[in-house]
Amino acid sequence: MIKVVAINGSPRMDKGNTAMIVAPFIQGMTDAGSDVELFYTRRLKVKPCTCSEMFCWYSEPGECCIKDDMQLLYPKLREADILVLATPVYIPLPGDMQIIINRLCPLIEPFLETRKGRTRARFHDNVKIRKIVLVSTGGWWEKGNFGTVVRIVEELAEDASVEFAGAVLRPHAFLMKKEEELTKDGKAVVSAVRRAGYELIKEGGMNRETLETVSHPLISEEELRHRYNKALEK
Repeated sequence: MIKVVAINGSPRMDKGNTAMIVAPFIQGMTDAGSDVELFYTRRLKVKPCTCSEMFCWYSEPGECCIKDDMQLLYPKLREADILVLATPVYIPLPGDMQIIINRLCPLIEPFLETRKGRTRARFHDNVKIRKIVLVSTGGWWEKGNFGTVVRIVEELAEDASVEFAGAVLRPHAFLMKKEEELTKDGKAVVSAVRRAGYELIKEGGMNRETLETVSHPLISEEELRHRYNKALEK
């Protein structure tokens, strides 16, 4: 059975737009037979990395000197086949999510090599993660607003020498609901997200057509900008 660890970095946890997308994605993976465990960064007591001497790299490779909730997460990450990072777009990430990403360093083997002109490393042999996936939501109209967040996760996968298995992106996610209920378009997006999760497990990757359905515009760019600016005028 494929094991998945999903980390939701939204401060709003299960009430946010990110949860509205990651929940059906997890359901799709579960439907396909995977074992998924979900964590919320806000519920984890994780401190920023303060070890300037790189304890996990030089002194005790693979071991973190900070004793907090990451010590509970590390074993689960080592046993996971897929890591899903779910986050809203901030500038660029919510603080807790950035801290979690920084604290993944003990999972990486302290041996560097050059690939395609870039310095890279890889996960320790006892880390089973082979794919990293991004699930992200944003309030702005265009997919380009996700660019920095996508690059962060792509770089993480490259640095760890694993596959970046794609990004499930939902711009202007708040328009999926009206009066707290999913709209017709919102239901179509949720269905596509669930299908993407299923494809990831059953087919080893997500179809481009499915991902395009997830992120297709629900409104014109001009109309969304008008709504934002009109709200500011009140």
